[in-house]
Amino acid sequence: MIAKISRGENTMANRLATALAALGLTAWGALAAQAQSLDELYAKAKPEGAFSFYVGGPTAPWEARTKAFEEKYPGIKVSIGGGFSNVLDQKIDQQIAAKKLEVDAAILQTAADYVRWKREGHLVAFRPPGFDKMDAAFKDADGTFWATMINVVPYMYNTQKVAAADIPNSALDFLKPQFHGKVVTAYPADDDVTLWVFYHIVQKYGWGYMDKYMAAKPNFIQGHLGEQRSIGSGQNLVTFDSILDITTGLKKQGMPVDSHIPTEDPLPIWPLTGAIFKDAPHPNAAKLFLSWLLEPEQQSKLPTWSPRRDVPPPAGYKPILSYNVANDYRDFLTNQTQIVELRKRFE
Repeated sequence: MIAKISRGENTMANRLATALAALGLTAWGALAAQAQSLDELYAKAKPEGAFSFYVGGPTAPWEARTKAFEEKYPGIKVSIGGGFSNVLDQKIDQQIAAKKLEVDAAILQTAADYVRWKREGHLVAFRPPGFDKMDAAFKDADGTFWATMINVVPYMYNTQKVAAADIPNSALDFLKPQFHGKVVTAYPADDDVTLWVFYHIVQKYGWGYMDKYMAAKPNFIQGHLGEQRSIGSGQNLVTFDSILDITTGLKKQGMPVDSHIPTEDPLPIWPLTGAIFKDAPHPNAAKLFLSWLLEPEQQSKLPTWSPRRDVPPPAGYKPILSYNVANDYRDFLTNQTQIVELRKRFE
């Protein structure tokens, strides 16, 4: 039996077809534009045989993930390049300029790069599964970049040498006499996240805070990993500049460290952002890996928050946006005039 279509329904269908045609789309093309399944992506990615990406920070946390990916999708070999994000982005720029792109994707902390790469037309517009589950603050509306995880910058302390009553709750607490010579951060003129954290402190407490801070003889170490290891060893005692998942990893290694979310100051958070390059040597493998990485199964294994609303927070914590957060990292980095001035001043 054939269902009858009313004149109104037929008119509506014709209008829809006309609208799609005006956009250069057919009904089938509109459906095809939707997110592909991972099986479909794998079928296209397997002939490419490889996937290469740069990631900001050490590669160790990513090695287990890539191994799991290779086991699930045999035939695709993954290679990782790690290091400082503000060094890796320069390598990418050089490769783009030479038209010899060596990597398919980048997962970096230098959020302003993605804004620039999008403007220059170097990124693929791709909405992986789960894209619609992300808060708007964690993604580009056009799908050219998005968060792979939410990095959180709480306070960190040595549990053996800092009493519970002395755990800082604001930037002012780091000026207390017991922490003289024992506070540590990365170099603010060198590390974008640290610069941003210091910026929020001086916005609230004024530049006079920095005079008092420097009088307390703080220590500076290049990179968050070395900084946080120094607290685990007892060389230093506290920082307002830690990365939560690094602390979690050090705790698993048996170091006497823990994180603390401040009660008086905002909690800085920033998305570790991923994107795929238009001239990627293995574009389908890149789409497959980043889609797989955003699956709830993988996101629930992160030692930090997922950008997806439908993935629970780490055990013992609340959803990230229920805290008093500072979440303007990308906007901060795109103001290059201010960045240059701040770096000079902190140097």
